[in-house]
Amino acid sequence: MSTGAGKTVCVTGASGYIASWLVKLLLSRGYTVKASVRDPNDPRKTEHLRALDGASERLQLFKANLLEEGSFDSVVQGCDGVFHTASPFYHDQKELIDPAVKGTLNVLNSCAKTPSIKRVVLTSSIAAVAYNGKPRTPEVVVDETWFSNPDFCRETKLWYVVSKTLAEDAAWKLAKEKGMDLVAINPAMVIGPLLQPTLNTSAAAVLSIMKGNALSLLTHHNQHII
Repeated sequence: MSTGAGKTVCVTGASGYIASWLVKLLLSRGYTVKASVRDPNDPRKTEHLRALDGASERLQLFKANLLEEGSFDSVVQGCDGVFHTASPFYHDQKELIDPAVKGTLNVLNSCAKTPSIKRVVLTSSIAAVAYNGKPRTPEVVVDETWFSNPDFCRETKLWYVVSKTLAEDAAWKLAKEKGMDLVAINPAMVIGPLLQPTLNTSAAAVLSIMKGNALSLLTHHNQHII
């Protein structure tokens, strides 16, 4: 197991499901973690993070706003790497697409100004690669050239899919422009034990099945939500 002793990393949106587990793993490996949350004083969002092993010594919480340019400058300062997991989730087009793209660019621009950062890992989604109208037969290889088609997704009002697609596309363009080492991961529905006290969208879908409401899961576009 690799050790992070002496290294500092940033995790954005640290109170989320994936990010909370990521913070836990990083602390367990000896990293110092600078974590951004919307409100460090909200115990529902931070108590589970402060309770993690190693948190009292190596976890620092920062307030940051995805839509505020430069808001992440101090969060990523001095970091060796950044895990960008923060992303909005709304069904309204205006409240979803612009924040997803602008938020990603704001974080990456802060990273571009920080020479110590060696790599940025972006949590994208299967939503960014699965909706393009192409046939997915057994002989088709889905690789890094696949992306969802924003026009197709707009027609079907898949605003979350549009937001993830445009955000990842913007990230790759900025990374190329700035010479940044970027990695994007595209997980599908992520479920498992919760660290945070609130239900994330994927866990809520499982609860829906347990309550006998599986039909709503199948008819709603939650299969790809992270």
